[in-house]
Amino acid sequence: MEVEKFYYDNQIVKKFTYATIFWGVIGMLVGLLLAYFYLFPNLTSGISWLSYGRLRPLHTNAVIFAFVGNAIFAGVYYSTQRLLKARMFSDFLSNLNFWGWQLIIVAAAITLPLGYTSSKEYAELEWPIDLAIAVVWVAFGWNLIGTLLKRRQRHLYVAIWFYLATFVTVAVLHIFNSLALPVDGLKSYSAYAGVQDALVQWWYGHNAVAFFLTTPFLGLMYYFVPKAANRPVYSYKLSIVHFWSLIFIYIWAGPHHLLYSALPDWAQNLGVTFSVMLIMPSWGGMINGLLTLRGAWDKVRTSPVLKFMVVAITGYGMSTFEGPMLSLKNVNAIAHFTDWIIAHVHVGALAWNGFLTFGMIYWLVPKLVKTKLYSTALANVHFWFGTLGIILYALPMYVAGFVQALMWKDFNPDGSLLYGNFLETVQEIMPMYMMRAVGGSLYIIGLFILLYNVIMTVRQGYGVTDELAEAAPLKRVAKRRVAGEGFHTWLERKPVKLTILATIAILIGGIVQIVPTLLVESNIPTISSVKPYTPLELEGRDIYIREGCVGCHSQMVRPFRSEVERYGEYSKAGEYVYDRPFLWGSKRTGPDLFRVGGKYSDVWHFNHMYDPQSISSGSIMPRYQWLITDELDKSTTEDKLETMASLGVPYSEEEIANAQKAMDKQGEEIVENLYQDPEFVKAYEADKEYAEKNNKDFVPMKDREIVALIAYLQRLGTDIKVDDEPASASK
Repeated sequence: MEVEKFYYDNQIVKKFTYATIFWGVIGMLVGLLLAYFYLFPNLTSGISWLSYGRLRPLHTNAVIFAFVGNAIFAGVYYSTQRLLKARMFSDFLSNLNFWGWQLIIVAAAITLPLGYTSSKEYAELEWPIDLAIAVVWVAFGWNLIGTLLKRRQRHLYVAIWFYLATFVTVAVLHIFNSLALPVDGLKSYSAYAGVQDALVQWWYGHNAVAFFLTTPFLGLMYYFVPKAANRPVYSYKLSIVHFWSLIFIYIWAGPHHLLYSALPDWAQNLGVTFSVMLIMPSWGGMINGLLTLRGAWDKVRTSPVLKFMVVAITGYGMSTFEGPMLSLKNVNAIAHFTDWIIAHVHVGALAWNGFLTFGMIYWLVPKLVKTKLYSTALANVHFWFGTLGIILYALPMYVAGFVQALMWKDFNPDGSLLYGNFLETVQEIMPMYMMRAVGGSLYIIGLFILLYNVIMTVRQGYGVTDELAEAAPLKRVAKRRVAGEGFHTWLERKPVKLTILATIAILIGGIVQIVPTLLVESNIPTISSVKPYTPLELEGRDIYIREGCVGCHSQMVRPFRSEVERYGEYSKAGEYVYDRPFLWGSKRTGPDLFRVGGKYSDVWHFNHMYDPQSISSGSIMPRYQWLITDELDKSTTEDKLETMASLGVPYSEEEIANAQKAMDKQGEEIVENLYQDPEFVKAYEADKEYAEKNNKDFVPMKDREIVALIAYLQRLGTDIKVDDEPASASK
């Protein structure tokens, strides 16, 4: 039999593996800093680019796309070549994938702290970076499919199915969720508004978890767990059922993030139905992974690689049980907006993604440098530090979530809220935040142990070189099914057909849910009193987005008695028709702000942004003092209004032309209100006097950022008339 010799490209695997460790350290250290912000809110006071609101999306993007993303590429490039018995299709595309991805990460690390963000969860990067992501992702897919077409292995192993589904689905999700109209080089407005934007975003957001944090890792599980255990996959038939049911059902589940919101009920109910169904394929995959280790449990006790993988698969099972449970409306009513969700997310991230990555690295690095792992004992120490870190992180967050939910909904016998002041809840859960910081610290100590172990392993090994391999070339066979060949067995040798069927499977759910919401007007009833934001309010909204306020404050009053009593009239779909992007939020570290307009004076908002603790003793909100001093950039206001008008917001040509005058007038009205505070007058006049004495430019108060933000906050929730004020007001 003719045999061909070729070389596996190990260099690209090495690059992605080292990048995984590097960005893992960076991303998790930023996360740890954020955990300590809850204890010391003014830790970086006065430094805008190190504020909580700007660093939070940096942490999530660094962990998801830098740490996990590089791990995916490392595992896919290593396993694909060996499963297909072929070098990757193009070294150029491999390196374009690597360097392009690192440049995207660097761009995110620069732009997010500077406040350039779309504010969409897991999709915060602005439009030029979104375009770069699309290009690099296509390069990855081109390389993957090109390798499939030149393979020497006829049938496609299960891991390859998951890689293909990942490529196709992430491409679809990213492109449609990122559709926006640019204002300038680093600012854009979403192509969707309000309820529609929320649905598209969580169709993307939930399925980013599904098809970036889950399906590629299931592919890695199906390859690396059998390799590490030296055992075959438990069930081939179960893997088929697992794959097709998972990719078809997962895509429908996004609306469970929007239960009891302004989203139409039919869309919410579809999300709940498919979320509950999702537990079956998810646990099918978990069972297939764990039972692959049958007969190898003695090895699990001695192998740190398998220890990491067992906990990873168990964490996957826990998360995928909890997810469907959280999608039940009665459970979601309690858990949503609380720290329970933070616990849920981090069990998946730290256990499933983190531990499977660590196990893969400990197995992979010695093979890349042709030596043994430097220290198995250190790897075991890492395992226990990491496991304890997960427990000490997650358990306090579960407790905090339950405490929040119970306190928010607790009433006095007379029908008033027992804890009318939101801050009482925050103060009650501070010990849990302290424990969370300790758990995160332990987890990162484990990561540093891995870093040391890998460095020492590489130093004692050999330089990474391409690995010689040989295999017989693939012979042509009949295109049609041969006698006795099952349909799926035939499909496994047809990568193009398999990809097309996977694409159809993931498109069905998206089309059924999103198209009616976008095209059927009755899904979003209009309200005649709802008007577009004024130019100054629009600028204030952009500041709110820039500072990441949506990370701590929701703008969605749900139709519960407790929320209506606390915040005011529940939210209506028609109130959000001019919101691009939507800002409903996903967590309440602070109170909901949708009905905050008119509740407090302009002076209160001014002092609250300058020093929150002086207004609300014990608050963990950081100071935003730069908003008080920085001049509002009005140079692109007309461009913003024109862009909004192009998207359908009814701004007239006259309103756009007179934007500057309108901003001056509204700004002066707010400044007049601020002058009612003697302390403000005293500080403002001293500021003016200082500028004159030192020949510095003086920025009139009406032209400062704080005035625009106040204008926006005072507008929120005031477009509809509410007859009855809430019995209790949040502080």
